[in-house]
Amino acid sequence: MHTNQDIHVSSEVGTLRRLMIHSPDEGIGKVIPTKAQDWLFEDIIHLETMRKKEYDLYLKILLYFLDYQNIHPRIHSIDLPEAQRHFYKPDKKDYFNSDKVIEPQALLAHILEKNDIRSRMIASVCAHEGTSYSLQDELMELESTILARTMISGILPDKRMIFPPIPNFIFTRDLGITVNDHILLNKPKKKARTRESIIMKYIFFNHPMFAEYTDKVIEITDPEDFFLLDDEEQEQKIVTIEGGDVMMVAPNHLLVGVSERTSIHAASKVVHEMHGRNIVDKVTVVKIPAKRAYMHIDTTFTQVKRNLWVMFGSFSKEGLKKEQGDFIPSLGNSKSENELEILQYVKGKSYDHPIRFDYLEDLLNDISLNDLHSTEPTQFIYSGNNKFPHGRREQWTDSCNVLALKEGVVIGYDRNDKTSEGFEKHGMKVVKAADLIQDFAQEKILPEDVKDTLILLPSAELSRARGGSHCMSMPLKRDFIY
Repeated sequence: MHTNQDIHVSSEVGTLRRLMIHSPDEGIGKVIPTKAQDWLFEDIIHLETMRKKEYDLYLKILLYFLDYQNIHPRIHSIDLPEAQRHFYKPDKKDYFNSDKVIEPQALLAHILEKNDIRSRMIASVCAHEGTSYSLQDELMELESTILARTMISGILPDKRMIFPPIPNFIFTRDLGITVNDHILLNKPKKKARTRESIIMKYIFFNHPMFAEYTDKVIEITDPEDFFLLDDEEQEQKIVTIEGGDVMMVAPNHLLVGVSERTSIHAASKVVHEMHGRNIVDKVTVVKIPAKRAYMHIDTTFTQVKRNLWVMFGSFSKEGLKKEQGDFIPSLGNSKSENELEILQYVKGKSYDHPIRFDYLEDLLNDISLNDLHSTEPTQFIYSGNNKFPHGRREQWTDSCNVLALKEGVVIGYDRNDKTSEGFEKHGMKVVKAADLIQDFAQEKILPEDVKDTLILLPSAELSRARGGSHCMSMPLKRDFIY
């Protein structure tokens, strides 16, 4: 089992060396229509399609780029019927077990081998889920790999379902963000994600991989007197934060979104923590409308290259002006429903007078030019290629949510056709994940030779979960961008 590993992320586009992902587990296959929205899914998922025809391709792409020797010698055998998909399953002998593409289920099984951690964690999870005391005794008797699978899926080996599923566990970015050499833990707004938070907290504070970083794990908590406040006051002061609202865009600069899931009080605490610990010089708070359609800032923009971003056109300068149309401002109430507020807080300067950016493009251009030292003009690809109604349709299916494997090479969803056209207009090659894997397998091309490319994942089922490749990743190490 992997132990101490270097952890450091200082940009969104430096070459990716290590990340944490979670493959869709059997709990996702137990989501029922009446509970789907409570568990934050838009629809029920066909699990085998999501796994075999979609997510498995994502995993193979990641392994080819991050851990070539782990997958290439086995690429022709891992999907044979007799292999029974054991390559993908952390509790099987033939599991890929990479120290670069890391599965939290494997880390959880490792720490559960220690009885003190096992008993504390079982107590924490069972208290949260409101189970019987006798069930705790039953769980204590499970072998660690089985217990880890049960903690995540909620399903015992005899197929009894003892906990609700946590289908959003595939979105590992929301569980924690690496900020230089620190890790910022989440504090989810929705109860459906609390067990995920408990699991990751135990991993970060107890697994040998993070032993040198325990004093650098940052927890954002409610005010000390929070439990004394009435419901209305609690709603105003609640502290919630998810990783989709946090982007490490440059060594000196962190973005924090205020959204449906991340509260303004959480953003305030992050600013103080980042400056107080001397982690970054600048924290920019991007306040977006608190709508399910947007959810996190990374559903509305992500980075492709140091001078190239993909973003939601309705948040653009042109989009906001178009939305206002010929409205006469003096009549009042003319503010666009998609208008953003962007405030930048600089260490050592008064928080009473933050730097303000009028438009999202202005902020992203400033990052590209001044933080990342781009020598080329900043460019923008817009969701749906800025064509109505494709911009909104494709933003909903994560057109703006891409993961950079290295600068200029990103993973997106195949269903966002018009956005792909936008990538091509900006000189990017567009390839299907399955075709690229076949070329790798036949050694027609090597991962290091892939440049300026959008890799498309099949996404009929993945897109129902409301998260893209950026959401499905928690980078732990990237090369420095400069």
